[in-house]
Amino acid sequence: MKKTTKLLLGTAAMTLALTSGAFAQDVSRENTVIFDLDRTIADPENFNWMTDGTGIRRMHGAHQTMWEPLFILNYNTGELDPWLALEANSDEGGAVWTIALREGVTWSDGEAFDADDVVFTVNMALENEELTAREVATLRGQVASVEALDSHTVQFTLNAPNPRFAVENFGVRIFGSFLIMPEHVWSAAEDPATFTFFPPIGTGPYVYESSASNRAIWDRADSWWGAETGFMDMPEPERVIFLESGGEESRAQLMIAGDLDAAQNLSVGTFEAIQAQNPDAMAWYSDYPYAVADPCARQMEINTTVAPWDNANMRRAVSMIIDRTQIVNIAAEGATTASSTMFAQYGSMSPFIDAVVEAGHGLSPTADVEGAQALLEAEGWTRDGDYYTRDGETLSVEIHVNSASTEYTRTIDMIVEQLQRAGIDARSVPVENGVFWGEVLPFGAFTMSYSWLSCGSVNEPWASMGRYTVADVVPVGERSPGFNNTSRWDGEAAEAYSAIVDEMETMALGDPAIPGMVAEAYQYLDAEMPFVPLVQAFKLMPFATTYWEGWPSADNYYNHPFFHWNSGHQIIHNLTRAE
Repeated sequence: MKKTTKLLLGTAAMTLALTSGAFAQDVSRENTVIFDLDRTIADPENFNWMTDGTGIRRMHGAHQTMWEPLFILNYNTGELDPWLALEANSDEGGAVWTIALREGVTWSDGEAFDADDVVFTVNMALENEELTAREVATLRGQVASVEALDSHTVQFTLNAPNPRFAVENFGVRIFGSFLIMPEHVWSAAEDPATFTFFPPIGTGPYVYESSASNRAIWDRADSWWGAETGFMDMPEPERVIFLESGGEESRAQLMIAGDLDAAQNLSVGTFEAIQAQNPDAMAWYSDYPYAVADPCARQMEINTTVAPWDNANMRRAVSMIIDRTQIVNIAAEGATTASSTMFAQYGSMSPFIDAVVEAGHGLSPTADVEGAQALLEAEGWTRDGDYYTRDGETLSVEIHVNSASTEYTRTIDMIVEQLQRAGIDARSVPVENGVFWGEVLPFGAFTMSYSWLSCGSVNEPWASMGRYTVADVVPVGERSPGFNNTSRWDGEAAEAYSAIVDEMETMALGDPAIPGMVAEAYQYLDAEMPFVPLVQAFKLMPFATTYWEGWPSADNYYNHPFFHWNSGHQIIHNLTRAE
């Protein structure tokens, strides 16, 4: 569904204000690539990523140009593309992992990057509880010890077998990875938690030039280990700028003016308005749905302890009433697709999604209101005017939704309307972001709630499916561990599901038995419906080909387009100057 957005184009002064000071005269615009930064840099001269919970100390270019990962997960193939490391292998049990590092890697100051840097950084994470970044905490919970077998081989002994260890910690599975720091610099830090690591260095082909609250500038180094060893050519952009755009309207104006090459998420209407005035603008798809799927597919959580929704047939009825195509066309403006399962629909997830669908457990994109009403009536509910009633009680439900985004509220407003038409007295309950994540979801203080708590699986199914096992069931009023199983799904079906998923946990990635096991376990989700998959999460992140070509797209799928992630290195290396 198209939407026209009026952009205020007579704001050259604002464009100049945003870009003022960002463009030094020694590098031309034609040799500079400018990425959107959707937030302010609170502390521009602090590069200690290990204490940062928001990612801002990395996503302003540090982990896209300077700090390189060991591997990068390819969302299309499901494989780990080697970067600083060549391969990662585990013993048969999956409790001991060996990672082979690439030879010839150097830090930008000329010091060698080797196994000692890896061991030092990992031990720093293990020994300092005050280092709280998500990747640090994850690694600390998994690793018992680490040692260098030689200058380019590192061995990890885990607390428990984990076939996902390499991709979870070093593969940029979602957003970032555990970043290795230079021992020869960090060893001088008196306190790793307060060390600012300024000026920073890395192994990447770019070096820090300057930063402020609204921008960070990175200049291409004179030499880079990757080019010297034959791993990859030097990237073409001479300068990379991450520029705070100031919101949707201003980032649109910057793209129209040619002062932004890659933008953060936009609405469909705004993107189409940009294209109308700048034909060089492109998206993941050349037409609807335009946007790429985000890893966190949208769903509606149902508290299975609250009557009458403690009845699986009642929950199934809700799922059948929901018209996902209508959500796509109206709430999402056509920028996404209906979910057929709980999973994000990437190429690497196709074997598992296909197994579920072929087994007959996939969801319909359209509603089956008559079938849903038959389920309600079989449970003793009778349509009395606008709503169903039973024993004098009107069938009603409140759906909590985070008010931080119009995407969330528009989706739930649409679902409320669909339930109302079907005879359920539904009502949206918007709550502030902090309350939603701090009180409503984790403590089960909801009946139904908009969420994306199946987030996790991008190349294998356990990361998402493992979030709904009975091991994480706690009473309402107690915090769900890691937001897992906030629906409090329990009982025989949940136990049968959990037994299969628990067995999958320690199986090697790529085991040919896994797709069949996914389908077998999914029958219980389909029958019990502790949550209702809705649509794919979507990111409409436009690029401009005025100055640079080679952007990722559905037709040029070398990887996903999330340039603010640690995988941004791949995007920069694929850019070529526009003819």
